[in-house]
Amino acid sequence: MNKRRLHRLTLLGLGAALIVGPAAWAADSAPATAATKPEFLNSGKVVPTTLPFSEAVRVGNTLYLSGQVGLVPGTLKLVPGGLKEEARQTMDNIRTTLEAHGAALTDVVKCTVFLADLAEWGAFNDIYKTYFAAGRFPARSALGANGLAFNARVEVECIAALPR
Repeated sequence: MNKRRLHRLTLLGLGAALIVGPAAWAADSAPATAATKPEFLNSGKVVPTTLPFSEAVRVGNTLYLSGQVGLVPGTLKLVPGGLKEEARQTMDNIRTTLEAHGAALTDVVKCTVFLADLAEWGAFNDIYKTYFAAGRFPARSALGANGLAFNARVEVECIAALPR
C-alpha cells in the first residue's frame, strides 16, 4: 500500500471516529438514572418466581413482558382444550402480569406471537382481537415456532408504554 493511500485511509478513519466517537463516549459514560435503570419484576401471580427469568422488566416508562403461554396461574401446567383455550389463558396471563406492575392491555404497543402451527393463526386472531378495542391493536409480529415451552400451541410477548 502506498503512503498516499494509507494517509487517506487514516484520515477517513479519524473522521469516522470524530463523527461517531463523541456520541458513543457520552452514552458509555452517562450514569444510569432511576428512569433508565432496569427493574426486574416477578409478581408470582402467573408463574413461580423460581424460574430463571423475570416476568417483566421496566426501563423508564417501558415494560417488557417475557413470553406468556397458557399456563394455569400458579402452576406449570397448560390449560386443557387446545389452541383457543391456551390463547385465552395466555392473554389473561398477560393482563394479570400487566396489572401486577401498574399497566393494562391498553398500554400494550407491540406483541410478538409464536405459534406452534401457523395454520392456527386465524383461530388465534379470533381470541386475540377480543382483548383489544377495535382499531387500537398493538403493532404485532407472528411467526411459526418449532417447539414452545411446555409444548404450548401459542406464546405471546409484549411491550407496554406506561403513562408518564
